[in-house]
Amino acid sequence: MDFGFGPEDEAFRREARTWLRAHLTGEFARAAGQGGPGSEHEAGPVRREWERELGRDGWIGLGWEAGGYGNRRASLTQQVVWAEEFARAGAPARVGHIGENLLAPTLLTYGDEEQRKRFLPAVARGDELWCQGYSEPGAGSDLAAVRTAAVRDGDGYRVTGQKIWTSLAQDADWCFVLARTDAASARHEGLSFLLVPMDQPGRVDVRPIRQMSGTSEFNEVFFDGAVARAEHRVGAEGDGWRVAMGLLALERGVSTLVQQIGFAAELSDVVALALREGAGADPVLRQQLVRAWAELRTMRWNALRTLGGTGDPGAPSVAKLLWGGWHQRLGELAMRVRGAAAALGPHDWTPENPYELDALQRLFLFTRADTVYGGSDEIQRTILAQRVLGLPKERRA
Repeated sequence: MDFGFGPEDEAFRREARTWLRAHLTGEFARAAGQGGPGSEHEAGPVRREWERELGRDGWIGLGWEAGGYGNRRASLTQQVVWAEEFARAGAPARVGHIGENLLAPTLLTYGDEEQRKRFLPAVARGDELWCQGYSEPGAGSDLAAVRTAAVRDGDGYRVTGQKIWTSLAQDADWCFVLARTDAASARHEGLSFLLVPMDQPGRVDVRPIRQMSGTSEFNEVFFDGAVARAEHRVGAEGDGWRVAMGLLALERGVSTLVQQIGFAAELSDVVALALREGAGADPVLRQQLVRAWAELRTMRWNALRTLGGTGDPGAPSVAKLLWGGWHQRLGELAMRVRGAAAALGPHDWTPENPYELDALQRLFLFTRADTVYGGSDEIQRTILAQRVLGLPKERRA
């Protein structure tokens, strides 16, 4: 595969850079780099307005098919160009990526035209934000064990249950929910994929989960008879598992390259610290830093190869295994470079001056979850074993 960019792509790159320079000013410039993984609590209102700024000029939804939804036309390579330039510009982290990168491709694949016309323009404008209602306290990696129930009630459903680890739920306008619409069903059967409005006081309750890093990126969401309209069910009733799995297959695309540019910036910070503190003189640490750089380059080529259309059913699982483990090792490496000082905060703790973490300490703590969220390593290996290698399914008691 040719990993280069053509003249049209480079012209698109210049347009993207010009736009970003012109618009990353004022409060947007002051929020530059804020809101990434482990820091999603930062600059919420500014980042929401940044989403609308992107939407006003059609920069949301570049990967969608043509359909008049308010987004620009862009080839696959131009989508990669935009993702790279956005990350390199140090723009505030997106708050609308779940709607753009998860919901929209799902509606384009499994939804009907009325659903696309209702929801995609609002995502493209940056007006409506989404969250994902999949995991539950007893159904995380084993998603087929979901117990959230949706009971038919006239022209809609009443949704009751609990979701957990729900990113951005505190700001979301809508949630796509995997719920059981057949009370007598089990496992993959009897599930439906519902679009549920979050603004239902007394019926939808969002509770932030405070982490050991001191921040609250994730939430618990409680549904108590929340209303979902029948025309907002994606796919047929009982077909939710197929839609939900299709969404996960669509999850890791161009956004993976954005993630890797962020990883590169974090690695650069660790290397700079090693040089500044003299840790680079340690041959073992130096080798680990070089290996981290080489592995990151390999992940980039793998991501580009996947975008080229390999048709490999195991590609998303391979990508998750690669970046989850790599990022976790980077957090550990950052602490080894810091040495004993890694155990100290930026200042001494007092009641007036509470305990805080610096960027590398947050990196270390947040990356402990990298091999769990988004599908644990065990689940990814099971997918590869069964769907790619053709090994028999694990017997259940």
